[in-house]
Amino acid sequence: MDRKPTHSFRGTADQEHQLMDVIEKHRKQPGGLMPVLQDAQEIYGYLPVEVQSMIAEGLNVPLSEVYGVATFYSQFSLTPKGENRISVCLGTACYVKGADKILEAVEKKLGIKSGECTKNRQFSLDSTRCIGACGLAPVMMINDDVYGKMTVDQVDEIIDRYMKKSKKAGDSQ
Repeated sequence: MDRKPTHSFRGTADQEHQLMDVIEKHRKQPGGLMPVLQDAQEIYGYLPVEVQSMIAEGLNVPLSEVYGVATFYSQFSLTPKGENRISVCLGTACYVKGADKILEAVEKKLGIKSGECTKNRQFSLDSTRCIGACGLAPVMMINDDVYGKMTVDQVDEIIDRYMKKSKKAGDSQ
């Protein structure tokens, strides 16, 4: 089943100008694709096909090459990341203690799957193999906050706290 993207590209003219400056700086540099991709991800927060196309055209390389590099290195993301980045550890210690159920509960709460971002970009969700907190298994992280010994019953309350924080921040703007 094909899943429709949960986001649409929202690049600005200023971001595009920054990207063009980066491309121009590295256009004639051997191996310039990598630093351009790194800077592009810094500018946009991720590397959607629209940005990859601008890079390919600007560096005069095939889009397939840009895509190949962007998907090979784990530092690059093809989907946007949310204001709140949720990671659920699925390493062995976490998995045997029910982390898969934690991940399912988060997916249900947010209406997204692992690797996706909510439409309002408030949350993104990823599963990870190990975060090094095996003694606290199962573990979920939101931004830099670690939640150990998680239960499915805790998921809604924890996520609701971040939803409220984001609303308050939005109200003050």
